[in-house]
Amino acid sequence: MFAEHKWQLQLAGWALAMTLLVVLLVRQCGRQAASAACSPAMTDSLQQLVLDGCQRVDYKGFTAYFDASARLPRCVVYELTLAETLGNEPRAKGFERDPSVDGCPDPKDYAGSGLDRGHLAPAADMKWDAQAMRESFLMTNICPQDKSLNEGGWNRLEEKVREWTRRDSALIIAAGPVIEPDLPRTPGGVAIPRQFFKVILSPHSQPMRAIAFVYRNATSNGRLREYAVSVDSVERLTGIDFFSALPDEVEQRVECSCNLASFLQQQ
Repeated sequence: MFAEHKWQLQLAGWALAMTLLVVLLVRQCGRQAASAACSPAMTDSLQQLVLDGCQRVDYKGFTAYFDASARLPRCVVYELTLAETLGNEPRAKGFERDPSVDGCPDPKDYAGSGLDRGHLAPAADMKWDAQAMRESFLMTNICPQDKSLNEGGWNRLEEKVREWTRRDSALIIAAGPVIEPDLPRTPGGVAIPRQFFKVILSPHSQPMRAIAFVYRNATSNGRLREYAVSVDSVERLTGIDFFSALPDEVEQRVECSCNLASFLQQQ
């Protein structure tokens, strides 16, 4: 009887060990699949957009899609990594026009508007390289922005994105104005957006997740949850298709969610 009981215990132990082995294998396969989905080639593909009527300009730290008719970048996209958040390159001294881009305004075209020259790819995200920092001050990365937004809610969102990057190792970020017909213009002829968006993908998180934000171009100093939306909603608002390089089922899952808590949680 004792020998039979001992054999049953050994069998149960073997079954438990096999179950644990299967779980580990499944988890490892999941990690390998995630790693393959977020290879450097995939990461590059996730930053590619198709925007009719826009000139694409590849800079060292970001890609701008410039709308000459509005004289604004319609969107800028870049990957921010943990290492890049640790740079110490000083802030560039002034804004400049990019003469290679049709319709690119001069910094003085904002004069008399009462609006800031607001970055889409923040200068603080480009501290890892002198060229990246200089190019972030080109007017192809700038929009007319209400001062209270630029220095308030938008700035706090930028700081939060750097915090999330340090936690998640890398984020893919897209930001831009919501371009609509008949927008007002600065005295220099630059369209003044009524809203701005930022879309964020955490490609290495388990599971992969995304979140988006929409801010009015006015005093917007509320809590993050007041501006959080799904990526799908920004796509409907702007007509831009983000993250189309993802497998369809993954793209649909991450873009329909507005789970801000998954970004705010500490890991």
